[in-house]
Amino acid sequence: MAVMDAQNPLLGETTCGTLLQKLQEIWDEVGESDEERDKMLLQIEQECLDVYKRKVEQAAKSRAELLVTLSDAKLELSTLVSALGDKSFLGVDTVKASGTIKEQLAAIAPALEQLWKQKEERVKEFSDVQSQIQKICGEITGSANEQAGAPAVDESDLSLKKLNEYQVKLQELQKEKSDRLHKVLEFVGTVHDLCAVLGMDFFSTITEVHPSLDDKTCVQSKSISNDTLLRLAETVSALHEDKKQRLHKLQELATKLTDLWNLMDTPEEERRLFDHVTCNISASVDEVAVPGALALDLIEQAEVEVERLDQLKSSRMKELAFKRQVELEEIFAHAHIEIDPEAAREKIMALIDSGNVEPAELLADMDNQIAKAKEEALSRKEILDRVEKWMSACEEESWLDDYNRVLIFSSTSFSLWLLALISLSLFGGTVFGSTNIFLLEQDDNRYNASRGAHLNLKRAEKARILVNKIPGMVDTLVAKTRAWEEDRGISFKYDGIPLLAMLDEYAMLRQEREEEKRRLRDQKKFGEQQNTEQEPIFSSRSTPARPASTKKVVGPRTNGTPGRRLSLSANQNGSRSAAKEGKRDSMRLAAPTNFVAISKEDAASHVSGTDRSPASP
Repeated sequence: MAVMDAQNPLLGETTCGTLLQKLQEIWDEVGESDEERDKMLLQIEQECLDVYKRKVEQAAKSRAELLVTLSDAKLELSTLVSALGDKSFLGVDTVKASGTIKEQLAAIAPALEQLWKQKEERVKEFSDVQSQIQKICGEITGSANEQAGAPAVDESDLSLKKLNEYQVKLQELQKEKSDRLHKVLEFVGTVHDLCAVLGMDFFSTITEVHPSLDDKTCVQSKSISNDTLLRLAETVSALHEDKKQRLHKLQELATKLTDLWNLMDTPEEERRLFDHVTCNISASVDEVAVPGALALDLIEQAEVEVERLDQLKSSRMKELAFKRQVELEEIFAHAHIEIDPEAAREKIMALIDSGNVEPAELLADMDNQIAKAKEEALSRKEILDRVEKWMSACEEESWLDDYNRVLIFSSTSFSLWLLALISLSLFGGTVFGSTNIFLLEQDDNRYNASRGAHLNLKRAEKARILVNKIPGMVDTLVAKTRAWEEDRGISFKYDGIPLLAMLDEYAMLRQEREEEKRRLRDQKKFGEQQNTEQEPIFSSRSTPARPASTKKVVGPRTNGTPGRRLSLSANQNGSRSAAKEGKRDSMRLAAPTNFVAISKEDAASHVSGTDRSPASP
């Protein structure tokens, strides 16, 4: 080896060979023996061997450390790749496995640096997502604490899949937060509207639930916790119940007001003052949305008005009750139903003064009586219409009799006047006093030409046609009346008098009238015969004067017209019967003894028969 080093010209000036050569020269000079020289060389070789050995050990140690470093790098690389879930770095160790350790380390170092940087970013992303999740969860549970530290990130799993899971969870929580915030705002709006309708302070009401719910705070900073939502729901429910109760109370007051107004006929001007109360009388809870519509002061105002009207009602009850009694009496009067109004009014007074009956019930009972009276009047209407037609026909019959009687006077007027003048001049008689003569002239003038004789003639023709229908009217009216009485089981009364009795009386009077007409016709024929026989005697001799007769023969209304006379009460039946008997007696005239008597009696009967003459049309 020394020889080789010495012969190598490329080595530096100081080499092992040059040093060994230099040592050999020194030994030669010294004269060292070969044994010493071998011993020294063996020592030198041993020392060189130790140096190499140390170097090898150091190199081996360094290699081992590099291998550990490489292994750690590979493990860290694998861990980072596994944690990040990045599959692009899985083949690094296999690709560079054939190179030296330092080459492998040099190949892994950039990947590690990149993965560390990516890990830091991923940890930050995880931390941000988890912080947001923690914050939203705290807002939901109501345990949010701004001083709480950042959440611990699990670095063993930083994969995108895990990050996506956190992000999905965050999105769900954000959506839940948005829904809760929307629900909170909806509750707040409902509370605001309800407070406005109820006339309550919204600020104090909403801040009692949570201070962050005030309108002045930011929307995102409002509490969305379960407790807040629960308390908001309870507040809304309580306000709804309060609104429902107030509306019910207000509707009761409005109903009472309306009833009292209708009861007391309150003017429309006074009613309009409470339109804000009565406008919700039939509204549902959801329909009432006007601010202040259910305020306590408004309800108190309505209560005060109801109390005032209640006090006023008792003082006006008699007036209202009597007003309805008048209406009831008018219905009965139009229906020709006889009642005792004084007794009814005394009963109303007694009921009101006793206080045993509510005024509203009394008026309602009177309204029922009015309704029944209207039904009763409606059931009687057909018969009453026929009664009116019958009475109208009877009046036309009476007019026709008066008209026919005047025609008789007109045909014999000259003879009557002549006889009257002769009687006055020869015998001083006063059969035709000034009053009776004036009445006769007045009665006769009703039908002369100056009064429209052609109109009377037309009316007489129509009256004759109508009179001929009277028997049929009476028969139909009797049939209708009997059917009505059978259907109801009571008697049909006209102004307190049974209608069938009135019809029977009319039939009797009509029959008597016909008999009276026949008797008068016979009497007239007898008078004319006597006049013919005594005319020569009357002209040749005079008859002693007769005193003026003070008895006035009353000519009856022989047609028996019922008129309003038959609608008197039952207490007047006796007087009516007496008058009827008087008429019957007055109609039984005795036969005259001479012509003058006949003329006087006939004239007097005609004059008296026209005392109650209808007005000329």
